[in-house]
Amino acid sequence: MKKILINSAILLTGLTSINAQAVDQGIESCIAAVEKQKVGNIVTLEKLNVGGKPVYEIEVKDANNFEWEYMCDANTGKIIETESEVSSVNSLAFKSKMKVTEDDAARTALKKFPGIIKEVEYEIEENGDASYEFDIVNSKGVETKVEVDAATGKIIEVSIEEWEIGIENDERR
Repeated sequence: MKKILINSAILLTGLTSINAQAVDQGIESCIAAVEKQKVGNIVTLEKLNVGGKPVYEIEVKDANNFEWEYMCDANTGKIIETESEVSSVNSLAFKSKMKVTEDDAARTALKKFPGIIKEVEYEIEENGDASYEFDIVNSKGVETKVEVDAATGKIIEVSIEEWEIGIENDERR
């Protein structure tokens, strides 16, 4: 059933250039792994390139309307990172760790990866640290996700988006 839903979502979103069989490799395992960790609805599904490795980023909204982000190795189907999202920098969990403003973090990300910030998320890492995640689109249309530590201002993770299904309007800039 999930395979049908994923393939249908791909066709509905116009991602017809993606080979549906390639999408299936690992995605069912990743969805199953996420479902074991969190009950909720998948909001977005993205295929990323993280340091040359294929990764699925699956965002889930739970019954309490909290969002969770799972990074799953596309080859093994294993979850490699879990983060929770908060709605703003004013969230207590975020603000208590934040030492770098969003503007300063954005400047750091844009200096290394020039373009236009299309989306920003405020994330709480598994260890409790806060980070900004900027989706930056360059002049060639390539989207790069740049995660900046909210305490140190250093870039801690970079990935290139290959495709995305779903849109979170509340996170658009």
